[in-house]
Amino acid sequence: MAEQQEQAAADAMMTRIGQVAMLLHGGDREEARGRFLDLWTEIGEDGDALHRCTLAHYMADAQDDPSDELAWDLRALSAADTLTDGSTNGSTDVRLAEHQQSLAVRAFYPSLHLSLAVDYANLGRSEAARSHLRRARDTVGVLGDDAYGDGVRAGIGRLELRLDEEGPSGGAPEPAPGRGPGGETLGPPRQRP
Repeated sequence: MAEQQEQAAADAMMTRIGQVAMLLHGGDREEARGRFLDLWTEIGEDGDALHRCTLAHYMADAQDDPSDELAWDLRALSAADTLTDGSTNGSTDVRLAEHQQSLAVRAFYPSLHLSLAVDYANLGRSEAARSHLRRARDTVGVLGDDAYGDGVRAGIGRLELRLDEEGPSGGAPEPAPGRGPGGETLGPPRQRP
């Protein structure tokens, strides 16, 4: 019974994160930032890693400053790494839940690394951008042939073209974070895997 209550609480948090993400995608970045911060405080720095990963990944999109966006994307990657590091403890049920979360987060890696690549490119750090872009490309095989996977793959392609045009030394950061010269979004769509 306690396990079912914990699962229901976990699902409720993912629902709450998703609701704030809808607010963000509806255009209310400031309100979304505030609500995400409230949820972040509730989850805590050592809270459920899947919650931290998901929230931080979305929170990055709510930032106006590219350095802040990078910091949140790094938090998301750090949380994802704690789910996929192979460590398990406790009962079989705990290990199974951790395994299922680990599988879900693996599908996040292409988007996480693409987001970091975009962040670094926007900050004029082309080598770091290229490194994360390679990681995104290396992990893209876990994505399905669906709109989410197609969006991430397209984002990788757009950023590769951008970095190729800028050359090995990089170029000027984009005029708007995450936007290409024509105003198109360079980053991946943000969705739960």
